[in-house]
Amino acid sequence: MLKVFVLLLILGIPALGRAADFPIVDAHIHYSHDAWTVVPPTEAVALLRKAGVKRALVSSSDDEGTQKLLAEAPDIIIPALRPYRMRGDLGTWVRDEAIVRYVEERLRRHRYVAIGEFHVYGADADLPVPRRIVQLAKQYGLMLHAHGDSDAVERLFRQDPDAGILWAHAGFDSAERVRDMLRKHPKLWADLATRSDHGAGGKVAPEWRPVFLEFPDRFMVGTDTWVPERWHYVPEHASWSRAWLADLPPDVAERIAWKNGEAVLGGALSNRR
Repeated sequence: MLKVFVLLLILGIPALGRAADFPIVDAHIHYSHDAWTVVPPTEAVALLRKAGVKRALVSSSDDEGTQKLLAEAPDIIIPALRPYRMRGDLGTWVRDEAIVRYVEERLRRHRYVAIGEFHVYGADADLPVPRRIVQLAKQYGLMLHAHGDSDAVERLFRQDPDAGILWAHAGFDSAERVRDMLRKHPKLWADLATRSDHGAGGKVAPEWRPVFLEFPDRFMVGTDTWVPERWHYVPEHASWSRAWLADLPPDVAERIAWKNGEAVLGGALSNRR
């Protein structure tokens, strides 16, 4: 993908030239306990700056990673509280009452913009622990960064119709289903992390183009550094994102690249300072 981007840039296509200048708000970054020694905070921040990342929504297992990056680059890092103390919590957290105590303690100590990214599917969203997370998000005015199917997202909205939800990976769902969900829920946004079906070879997929054009203010890009090695992919992913965004009208491309993230995530951070 990077070779395609470089070739188009050399050819001097005007739209790409504009997209190549866009900053990026990366709405899906992790800096968990296994990343700190592999990619120290100074190196991680250097990679973000190299990629032209203006802001990054960062969460980690446990929260110490997020706090390390926030201390290193408060101008870039937008902190989210992941309800995982370690990676192993991913599959068990929805039934672990200790998670609630952990999240409550962190919320008392630090400021955040979101709770997540957390994994929840179907009826599990109605279990007591996820319900309490929704209540805490409402109490503290935080967005929910949810990795789950559309059923779980619907259940979260039924618990709090006024919630703001960032749907991780756009649910790994079809363009048609994502469009239907965005039509139904005006406070639902979607990050496009680790998806390639919406843009390949510097072109937007036909099934996704009308969705982006209908909802230019509801999408954000993301890298998803779920393993430490993914950190070294951040600059390449930013270049790849700019390449397919160049196939959209410039105003739409700019919104998805950074303006939506700045307005929704960066704006929330400013309100908490």
